Amino acid sequence: MRRTRLVAALCAAVALPALLLAEERLRSNAGDIVLRPLAHASVQIEFGGRTIYVDPWSGASLAAAPASDLILVTDADAGAHHLDPAALQRLRRRGGTVVMPASGRARVPDGVVLENGATRRFGDVTVEAIAAHDLLPGEPFHAKGVANGYVLTLGGRRVLFAGVTECVPEIKALRDIDVAFLPMNLPNGRMTPSAVAECVRSFSPKVVYPYHYDQGYIARLAGRGDPAGASVAAASVRTLAAALRGVAEVREANWYPGAVE
Repeated sequence: MRRTRLVAALCAAVALPALLLAEERLRSNAGDIVLRPLAHASVQIEFGGRTIYVDPWSGASLAAAPASDLILVTDADAGAHHLDPAALQRLRRRGGTVVMPASGRARVPDGVVLENGATRRFGDVTVEAIAAHDLLPGEPFHAKGVANGYVLTLGGRRVLFAGVTECVPEIKALRDIDVAFLPMNLPNGRMTPSAVAECVRSFSPKVVYPYHYDQGYIARLAGRGDPAGASVAAASVRTLAAALRGVAEVREANWYPGAVE
């Protein structure tokens, strides 16, 4: 019986992602890069003495978060957890740059618009806007050209923040990605764990962070939604990790503070 339990425990451990991580640290030719998951789709980056944010959101703990001169927004139409005016006001340094798709102009009139496929350098950081949209029909539908994913090149390292998207051809064509943040469990059966695993195999990032995968989290914060949803979402991360064993390292981060697993 004891041996059976030990074997079961070892099998479960193999199926799990790496340790629940508070941050990812990459060495680069210009110093360390620190990638710090905040909440849902929100990430903080430390590099070259500066702080950069992707989709900063007030649902994360921002009280001690430093101000930034470079903030990236993936989507203005998919809810405040992508373009959050309160978070931008809290974190944007005076004169700081907000990079965004054209859909954000109404709320950030002085933002820098990057269309899908455009590349621009901001000091020591190169930002490439990648298409982010749905392929499967059905509602809600994210149309092409409305949102961005981003590839950031920092000290020779390349990091993908895919945004809310399926595995579009522009993602499949990427190469030399060190860390990829990919959405999972999107509505209408999009980006299931198996679809994300197939996507990862197409462009071979070294490390994968599933994010934006607990679609019921915000509803549960407001007292709505299925309390069991947190466990289902967490289990999907482990399903992805098992599918990609030997292909890429899957990291699990604490994207959903207070979620019950």
